[in-house]
Amino acid sequence: MKRMTDMLGIDTSNYTTSAALYQDGTLWQQKMLLPVKQGELGLRQSDAVFHHVQQLPTVLEALFYGKTTKINAVGVSSRPRDLKGSYMPCFTVGLGTAKAISLSIGVPMYTFSHQAGHIAAALYSANQLHLIHQEFIAFHVSGGTTEAVLVTPNGQTVFNTHIIAQSLDLKGGQAVDRVGSMLGLAFPSGKALEELALSTDIRYKIKPSLKGADCSLSGIENQCRGMLDHGKPKEEIAAYCLQAILSALDAMTAALLQQYGSLPLLFAGGVMSNSMIRYALTNKYGAYFAAPEFSSDNAAGIAVLTAIKRGIIE
Repeated sequence: MKRMTDMLGIDTSNYTTSAALYQDGTLWQQKMLLPVKQGELGLRQSDAVFHHVQQLPTVLEALFYGKTTKINAVGVSSRPRDLKGSYMPCFTVGLGTAKAISLSIGVPMYTFSHQAGHIAAALYSANQLHLIHQEFIAFHVSGGTTEAVLVTPNGQTVFNTHIIAQSLDLKGGQAVDRVGSMLGLAFPSGKALEELALSTDIRYKIKPSLKGADCSLSGIENQCRGMLDHGKPKEEIAAYCLQAILSALDAMTAALLQQYGSLPLLFAGGVMSNSMIRYALTNKYGAYFAAPEFSSDNAAGIAVLTAIKRGIIE
């Protein structure tokens, strides 16, 4: 019997080279972080492109190893967001590879935004894919983005996103990595910063900086720098950073629910792999979160979106 459910997804973000395969209802993924030198907070786009070119064949080889596949469609993230003019050179590596695969084996190719992939990966991980048929609010919190979008169904693109709140300055992932760098942690710093924060019981009363439902996060970096200069323990600084991000997200969520009503809430993006934030917002709002491996940059959501476009997932 000919199998028609092998969907390949590719994502080449500014942090990770990743590929995923949706096969017979199972989702497989492989990924490699882009190499960042100690003390640096990211890569120039030219360097990111170079590393993706080097890493993507290795990632695909690992993904296909030991599997019998017949690719029916290819999906790829071609842009950061679903906004006019949204572009980053690093995504051209995945797009070019996906196009070559599509043309060489004669299967359709679908393009999506990196953000849409994050949302789909979170929905899949949380077992909430049915939400693509209704309106909901999704937060995308990462090194390049901290925003909430209103997600509405769309037959052509699976869903539309419309920004309804965002950070007006520093992004959540930037705050985490800058504070992590202060404390001597490797990039990306999320996991190590969380481990430090969990080693203390200190709790801060933090008033978030909000303008409507938009937040400002730049004060987090300044406050943590001041704490470090005054000799505060690293674990207390880490705790302040993460609790301040949580406080901002909590306030944004409350403001949006007041404006839009009690819509389902989804949290996606690398920063949302944090267990402290996940626990607090799940308990307070019943929000949905992805498992950590589906929170950080990945191609899993792209493979899922491709399966939806092909009618494999309804």
